[in-house]
Amino acid sequence: MEKYVVVLAAGKGTRMKSKLYKVLHKVCGKTMVEHVVDAAQGVNPAEIVTIVGTGAGDVEKVLADKSKFAFQEKQLGTGDAVMTAREELGDKDGATLVVTGDTPLFTTDTFNELFKYHAKTFEELFEYHKSKGAVATVLTAHAENPFGYGRIIRDDQGNVLRIVEQKDGKPEELKVKEINTGVFCFDNKKLFEALKHVNNDNAQGEYYLTDVLEILRNSGERVGAYKMPDFSESLGVNDRIALAQATKTMQRRINEQHMRDGVSFIDPDTAYIDADVKIGNDTVIEGNVVIKGNTEIGSDCYITSGSRIVDSKIGNNITVTSSTVEEAEMDDNTDIGPNSHLRPKAIIRKGAHIGNFVEIKKAEIGENTKVGHLTYVGDATLGKDINIGCGTIFSNYDGVKKFHTNVGDHAFIGAGSTLIAPINVADHAFIAADTTVTKDVNKYDMAIGRGRQVNKPDYWHKLPLSQDKEWD
Repeated sequence: MEKYVVVLAAGKGTRMKSKLYKVLHKVCGKTMVEHVVDAAQGVNPAEIVTIVGTGAGDVEKVLADKSKFAFQEKQLGTGDAVMTAREELGDKDGATLVVTGDTPLFTTDTFNELFKYHAKTFEELFEYHKSKGAVATVLTAHAENPFGYGRIIRDDQGNVLRIVEQKDGKPEELKVKEINTGVFCFDNKKLFEALKHVNNDNAQGEYYLTDVLEILRNSGERVGAYKMPDFSESLGVNDRIALAQATKTMQRRINEQHMRDGVSFIDPDTAYIDADVKIGNDTVIEGNVVIKGNTEIGSDCYITSGSRIVDSKIGNNITVTSSTVEEAEMDDNTDIGPNSHLRPKAIIRKGAHIGNFVEIKKAEIGENTKVGHLTYVGDATLGKDINIGCGTIFSNYDGVKKFHTNVGDHAFIGAGSTLIAPINVADHAFIAADTTVTKDVNKYDMAIGRGRQVNKPDYWHKLPLSQDKEWD
């Protein structure tokens, strides 16, 4: 049986109060619609068709290599939205899964084996649908507070009669706590045939996809329903409050998976990890840590509280102490912090040490080189076994252009030095403390660029304080 997926992503999401299209809001680093499509891909469908609306070009960009698209010109309801996929899918044999693009918590495991008691994947919905011989199957859940959800109305034998929307329900119908999750599985051809008979005679004046169930049942077809055990997966995001709830649920899910894979969390409730982050085993993550984007962290690392790592590659046995690392690389056996900052294109080679209050930008720090504290290194290449003294500045900008500095192996740069780019400091060269370097320094040479020290004899007795006995 061929499988198809229709993703409803045309809604503007006015309750989000945002210029951003609703389904493009992110949950743990990925847009909501990406989460949905990624889950749907797990059932190996022949085609995925995403329904988009006016101004949704960005949706197409996000899903460009994952989905085909159909355009809903006006927001006339879910039934009308699915109907826009008719040209692409209408004449095909098989089963079609319909899911909304604002339900990022559904997993492939919730729909893949739906014929089993504890359904966990998209595939389940297809299997359950197939095993029951139904032409339509709705995925349902029990909600203690069902307000706002469509209610599942069954007959005395438990068969699904129809789905009643909140605004159209009678008082006794609105007491029902079994709700529509917005996920359906249909016989593809019968779905599009039934959609021809859907009308908009309802409180919203819209064409409801849910009306298809009653149309099919009235024509003698079997309509099934599968009640999923975990209501939280079905959370639809319609405002910022629900977005935060979805993010919190996804955050817990991500962290728990990392823990199963051998990562330790000191306080998993406060550690935020994006969906695509990779972390090796025996790494320890403290609380109030943020790790985002396409970050990779190796094994045996320690990430302390207050650290933020974005789109970076972190090797093995690395310590990040309350520091920020963004679009940077740290090789094995390095450390940074506290309170330091690796900016984009910073590369820290094996064994190097980056200490307190250090900023590095577009610079490579060689093996076993030490940049202790209170230093800025920008647009530079540093060799191995270099010592950079406290308060050193790599002055790389003349107000118009950025220039590069090279420092050779085994060099020594004294505290308080300023290196005015472009310059080259050779291997085994020395720069005296508090020196401003404006010319190249040759191998084995020492550069001194500062005023000579002058000592004023008996200067103390020239000060008024010298007459104060308390200062004597």
